[in-house]
Amino acid sequence: MGKDIATALRPAFALTILFALLLGLAYPLALTGLGQLIFPNQANGSLITENGKVIGSAVAGQAFTGERYFHTRPSAAGKGYDGLASSGSNLGPTSQALSDRVTADIATRRAEGVSGNLPADLVTASGSGLDPDLSPAAALAQVSRVARVRGLDDARVRNLVEQSVRRPLLGFLGEDRVNVLELNRQLDQLGGNKSE
Repeated sequence: MGKDIATALRPAFALTILFALLLGLAYPLALTGLGQLIFPNQANGSLITENGKVIGSAVAGQAFTGERYFHTRPSAAGKGYDGLASSGSNLGPTSQALSDRVTADIATRRAEGVSGNLPADLVTASGSGLDPDLSPAAALAQVSRVARVRGLDDARVRNLVEQSVRRPLLGFLGEDRVNVLELNRQLDQLGGNKSE
């Protein structure tokens, strides 16, 4: 009987080791190599470099808080834009904590000089907490503050935002959006007042 069990277990152990090597090592290495070969920029995080230094990623948001920059949407990832804690807040519409946070974000945006209707993405976090984009309306709502602090004409900054709008893929997949990091880099090229 002991011999029958050993005979039955041998193929099970062999297959376990074979599939562990195949699916746990060979397959991931092959896909990583293929990704590096075909899409090296995307496989490495779509990093943006300036003067040889990595300044951010085109696909992961980062917080901009200086008055002379367009601000990103709030983040629920860790302490804000923490890639190791990517997630939404999971707070429901009846949550008092969510209501308090949104009320505080509205007050912050009003203090920054945003008037009129506030686009939702200026006061609500995305599902990942790392969204690099804003709606065009959210970017346009910040034009006056950015232009005033930089000493630039509102029309010039508004034009920059409008030129930075990315359209939906194939004309219908997704929504119009503005990448905040790319917009702020273009803004720095416009110049203007360097003080905060």
